[in-house]
Amino acid sequence: MRGSPAIFSLGLLLSFIHSPYAMAQGQITGTPGSPSATITIPGDQLPAPPQQFGGKIERDATQSNPYWPARIVPPKGAPNVLLIITDDSGFGVPSTFGGVIPTPALDRIARDGLRYTNFHSTALCSPTRAALITGRNHHSAGFGVVAEQATGYPGYDSIITKDKATIGRILTDNGYHTAWFGKNHNTPEYQASQAGPFDQWPTGMGFEYFYGFMGGDTNQWEPGNLVRNTTPIYPYEGKPGWNLMTAMADEAIDYVNRVQALSPDTPFLIKFAPGATHAPHHPTQEWVKKISDMKLFDKGWNKLRETIFENQKKLGVIPQNARLTPWPKDLIKEWDQLNADEKKLFTRQVEVFAAFVAYADNEIGRVIQAIDDLGKLDNTLIIYINGDNGTSAEGQPNGTPNEVAMFNQANPSVEEQLKYFYDVWGTDRTYNHMSIGWAWAFDTPFSWTKQIVSHFGGTRQGMAISWPKVIADKGGVRHQFHHVIDVVPTILEAAGIKQPTMVDGIKQSPIEGVSMMYTFDAKNANVSSTHKTQYFEMFADRAIYNDGWIASTKVLRPPWVTIAKLPSPENYPWELYDLKNDWTQYEDVAAKNPAKLKEMQDLFWKEAEKYQVLPLDSSVAGRLVTPRPSLSAGRTSFNWTRPLTGTPNGDAPSLLNTSYNLKADVEIPQGGAEGMLITQGGRFGGYGFYVLKNKPVFTWNLVDLKRVRWEGPELTPGKHVIEFDFKYDGLGTATMVFGDYSGIGKGGTGVLKVDGNAVATEKMEHTIPFILQWDEALDIGSDTGTPVDDNDYSTPFVFTGKLSKITLNIDRPKLSPEDIKRLEAAARAAGDGPSTDTGKTSAESATPEISSGVGLSLLQKVELRLDKREACRKQAEVESSGILERIRFVQKCMSE
Repeated sequence: MRGSPAIFSLGLLLSFIHSPYAMAQGQITGTPGSPSATITIPGDQLPAPPQQFGGKIERDATQSNPYWPARIVPPKGAPNVLLIITDDSGFGVPSTFGGVIPTPALDRIARDGLRYTNFHSTALCSPTRAALITGRNHHSAGFGVVAEQATGYPGYDSIITKDKATIGRILTDNGYHTAWFGKNHNTPEYQASQAGPFDQWPTGMGFEYFYGFMGGDTNQWEPGNLVRNTTPIYPYEGKPGWNLMTAMADEAIDYVNRVQALSPDTPFLIKFAPGATHAPHHPTQEWVKKISDMKLFDKGWNKLRETIFENQKKLGVIPQNARLTPWPKDLIKEWDQLNADEKKLFTRQVEVFAAFVAYADNEIGRVIQAIDDLGKLDNTLIIYINGDNGTSAEGQPNGTPNEVAMFNQANPSVEEQLKYFYDVWGTDRTYNHMSIGWAWAFDTPFSWTKQIVSHFGGTRQGMAISWPKVIADKGGVRHQFHHVIDVVPTILEAAGIKQPTMVDGIKQSPIEGVSMMYTFDAKNANVSSTHKTQYFEMFADRAIYNDGWIASTKVLRPPWVTIAKLPSPENYPWELYDLKNDWTQYEDVAAKNPAKLKEMQDLFWKEAEKYQVLPLDSSVAGRLVTPRPSLSAGRTSFNWTRPLTGTPNGDAPSLLNTSYNLKADVEIPQGGAEGMLITQGGRFGGYGFYVLKNKPVFTWNLVDLKRVRWEGPELTPGKHVIEFDFKYDGLGTATMVFGDYSGIGKGGTGVLKVDGNAVATEKMEHTIPFILQWDEALDIGSDTGTPVDDNDYSTPFVFTGKLSKITLNIDRPKLSPEDIKRLEAAARAAGDGPSTDTGKTSAESATPEISSGVGLSLLQKVELRLDKREACRKQAEVESSGILERIRFVQKCMSE
């Protein structure tokens, strides 16, 4: 005869608690086996092993006892976590760290918590974010560079391997709700299509929910790379004025309210990663007006720098004895040297950037307030990191209305920008970026910018942390050295969760960061940092920090120069800084401390071998066209038999620097048809093959500076084969192996045909050399994102006829033996061959070639190049009429 239910339950509970299995599984709260029972797991193994059935099973259910597995919950008191990281924003941008741009949300976190003045990134987007979510160094996590520049080495292949579970995966398996909003720059470019695989997408890396964009940046007005979980979405269609910054804040607010309504006792982790303030700078006009009315920048970037520096000392975020690093007069003009047109344009550029900063901070503030409104702020750990690297100088000296043009080595002059783009700056008609002078100023008090790891202008990020329940030293300032890899261990310690040793049966590599929680206690405000050593490397620029010293290589390539001939990375000159007495890297003391410098250099190579930093590679633009695995790799023929949208550039076949043939088998109904057949890219660079008012059209959009168009006669009803055949004149990307870029961006002849008959022939003098608009996709049968020509159509421009098949055949150029011999000889003559360094000293081989001129220093060469460019530009105004023609004239002139 069975005992009473109460006796049975008590006996079962006691037996379970004292069993070895129970101890391994964790502590159950509530009655074991009941629907409300919960369990906190040890967390060594994820997912947790299945819980043993503790009930009783007989043949008859009336004689059996059910037993529910306990629901996994985090340790009691584990906080909510709001992890915020903005983009391309240096130390001197926000008001919280001395900047002039108002950032009240970041100010709020600093006021309610702590301000960190010595926190570091990796100087580039994907790498910082990989380190942020894994707690490992960026090379350890496969992100030595951004995903779009991945190469086939473990430290650079853009793959976060399975032995490095993310903070999302760890907290999810420990019972947290987890979500990611905004930028995802940590999926390999060649795995971002709807064919997957999806294990390197946010939902595959352990985050339960994702709403954001895939890649380095996006059009905030019309994001063509926006997804929900793994499905592309286009919520902006038919909604003028829609902006992703507000939309993602709305999504995050909706999410936190939803999970708290359904599961109020379960903590959440939210990663909130706006596109702001990466280019394109797309704030709403309301915010542009607010900032413009404040007149923050009318005195120019040199005065701005002085103002920020004074503010920083007043706030105590830099020491009183800190020295402001010199302005790079040989690289960037001082404000007083600019003419009226330059000042007008550059002021407009920075006001739009600043509006984007303020707008983003406002939306972040809305998310924070939503948590407060739920009564959850007291036990919410908020980590607000201003920027994933220093402010970007990728806008070039004059800024650009189209970042895609800049990466393809083309950019309008100041006069052209004022004429064509000034009034629409920051709207959906630009993909804009600002002049490099502002970037340098916004990294005050340090030197250099994004991409540069050897100097703090590229790596020093202002950060604030609040946790009202725990941090009592409200408004405190912390100066301990820390790095982005320290965020994961901090969250884990705060949550009382340890790093798992096994995840999905795979042994986990150790987390490489250290927790910052010791700094939460006021008594530790001035103790030494627990992060003693940290290497830095990006594009062969590098540094090594160790206990108050940093050894740094000299900057041999300014970030706005993407193609440069540089010495072997082993021959880079080094500098040494005593950070205990020199907060800003103002005085190089290498000559006074040769033994210390040698010690630091040796330490760098040791760390480099340990963390997958080798081999060092100084190339930048060349990596954009490096062959990578993809759905199109190794293929020259492609067929589509039905509409398909959303294939990203990383998996789409590339028509750059090659010959190709496109054929569309269509059927035109009575009354005619129109719509997109195939397109890749959009308003800021790409091509479209479509039917417009029953006429076949092929358009090449040359980075929004020129459009080359082929148009045929009206199509009769019935079946047709519409064809576009392009013969490329250049040798292709293979020349780049020899350090020669002459094979790319060349022209060619395109022929539009209908049923085998040529109906339009056009010569293209130049083609896009490096990259199409990256936030758009290859689409069949309609067009997502933006049009390649706004004058012809608006999206989605669905084809109204019958599309039976589209065929693409690619004929890539091949180097002949004679081509190879010529390129090898040219490389040797230019100093690129393996024997050319013989007899050179390290100092001689350390001078980069950015323009002609032997024996010149880098700064002299850059200055010479700028002078020559100005002369070429003036000559182009006489020789050529169109914008693109003048740009190409300047490029040719510069190469002579």
